[in-house]
Formats: sequence, C-alpha cells, structure tokens
Amino acid sequence: MHLPRHHVWILLPMLALAGCNQAATTASRPAADASPELIGAASNVATAVTRAPAPRPAARSTVAQLDTTTAEQRAAAARPAQSAETRLGTTVASLGDATRSGFWIRTPLVKEPAMGRLRNPANGKSAQVELLPLDGPASAGSQVSLPALQLLGVSLTALPTLEVFKS
Repeated sequence: MHLPRHHVWILLPMLALAGCNQAATTASRPAADASPELIGAASNVATAVTRAPAPRPAARSTVAQLDTTTAEQRAAAARPAQSAETRLGTTVASLGDATRSGFWIRTPLVKEPAMGRLRNPANGKSAQVELLPLDGPASAGSQVSLPALQLLGVSLTALPTLEVFKS
C-alpha cells in the first residue's frame, strides 16, 4: 500500500500519540519495591531518603512536577558518605524512567539491591541512591533517576560518566 506523502505527515503524529495512553496507564502503577531483607535493616533510614511518592498522573508534564522529592530528602541525599564505601566502578549514565520517583540508579554494576552513592567527577557533587540491578555486562550504561541527576548537576540530556559506590 502506498500513501501519498501528505497522508504520512498526518498519520505520523497520530501514531506517536497512540502509545501515550498505554504509557500513562503503565506509569501509574506502583513501582516494585526492593525486598527489605536484601537491603538490610540499617538501610531503612537511607531508604527514606531515596524514596518519594510517585507524581500524580496529571502532573507529569514538567521536570519540577516530576521531581516529588522534598527539600529534606535532597539535603540528606547530598550529604557525604557516613560510612566506608566500596567503589564499584564508573558508568555512562542516562535519564531513567522520569515517572519513577526517588534517588536511584539501575546499573549492571550490582546484582542485588543495595544502598550507595553516585559521584560526578566533573564537578565533585555526589548523591546517596538506591542501587538497583540492571541486566547486562558491567560495561553497559546505567539509568539514573531525575532527582539524582539534578542533584549531581547533570543535564537531563547528557550522558555523563559517573562513579558508583556501594555503602
């Protein structure tokens, strides 16, 4: 079937919008939480820092509306490490699911959920985050939450190399 060129330009935006309703439905589902047994009792306080409520579906249009973390959570996540850390390596990071709230990184550098910290070597800023496993080789890139990228002073469209530490 061959469509005239002007029909393609009319159909293209309609096709792009066709998946939006399904994405909004999927994004409104609650995110699966990591098992507390895997993270450990000592991380309960840190988890309170890294988690935030999901943005309301109607409010998912601007960066400020997607970031539901509080000023207290941002301040706590920006604090330097309070205990010994293990450097896991570096990763090229991109913006992860912007509708998933809190401070987190999905990375192939971990095999099970844990608490940790990201450091941006370009400016020295760091953020406490929840480390979540991502399938793939250790050299694969990682996905970082919107609030964590903002705390690290990274543009949401950049692909920075970040250092990953496990607490």
